[in-house]
Amino acid sequence: MERRDKINYYLDIAQTVAGRGTCLRRNYGAILVKNDEIISTGYTGAPRARKNCIDLGYCMREKLNIPRGERYELCRSVHSEANCIISAARRDMIGSTMYMVGIDAKTGKIVENASSCAMCKRMIINAGIKEVIVRDTKDRFRVINVERWINQDDSLTEEYGY
Repeated sequence: MERRDKINYYLDIAQTVAGRGTCLRRNYGAILVKNDEIISTGYTGAPRARKNCIDLGYCMREKLNIPRGERYELCRSVHSEANCIISAARRDMIGSTMYMVGIDAKTGKIVENASSCAMCKRMIINAGIKEVIVRDTKDRFRVINVERWINQDDSLTEEYGY
């Protein structure tokens, strides 16, 4: 039996976490790993005690035909990265790696070229996370050094995440 490489092993777990998402458009799963230990997980979903889009039967951003990467203030969900960060102590996140996978809710396919939105990038930077690894296909992924997000400040451009 062939053993799965460690990065794809963690991405497989993040993809399973994404399956808990409650968004009608895209569900993301994120896990934080430090010293080969999972310290936190998060998925896309409405804040606690609020109805999820799957319960309401519609997505406000989709209803308004808002393109990917824009107007997240209209989204009911807390992003997977934010939920992951909320569930961990900063002292544990410093120097950690976040693994992230997005799944298109309609097709069930992996979202290629995904990236964190501007707000999640800011939270990742402040949390002290060292790198974010994003799955593009079952076996392909990108490693993003968070230092790049610090040096290439997207809040000064019109570059959008996701």
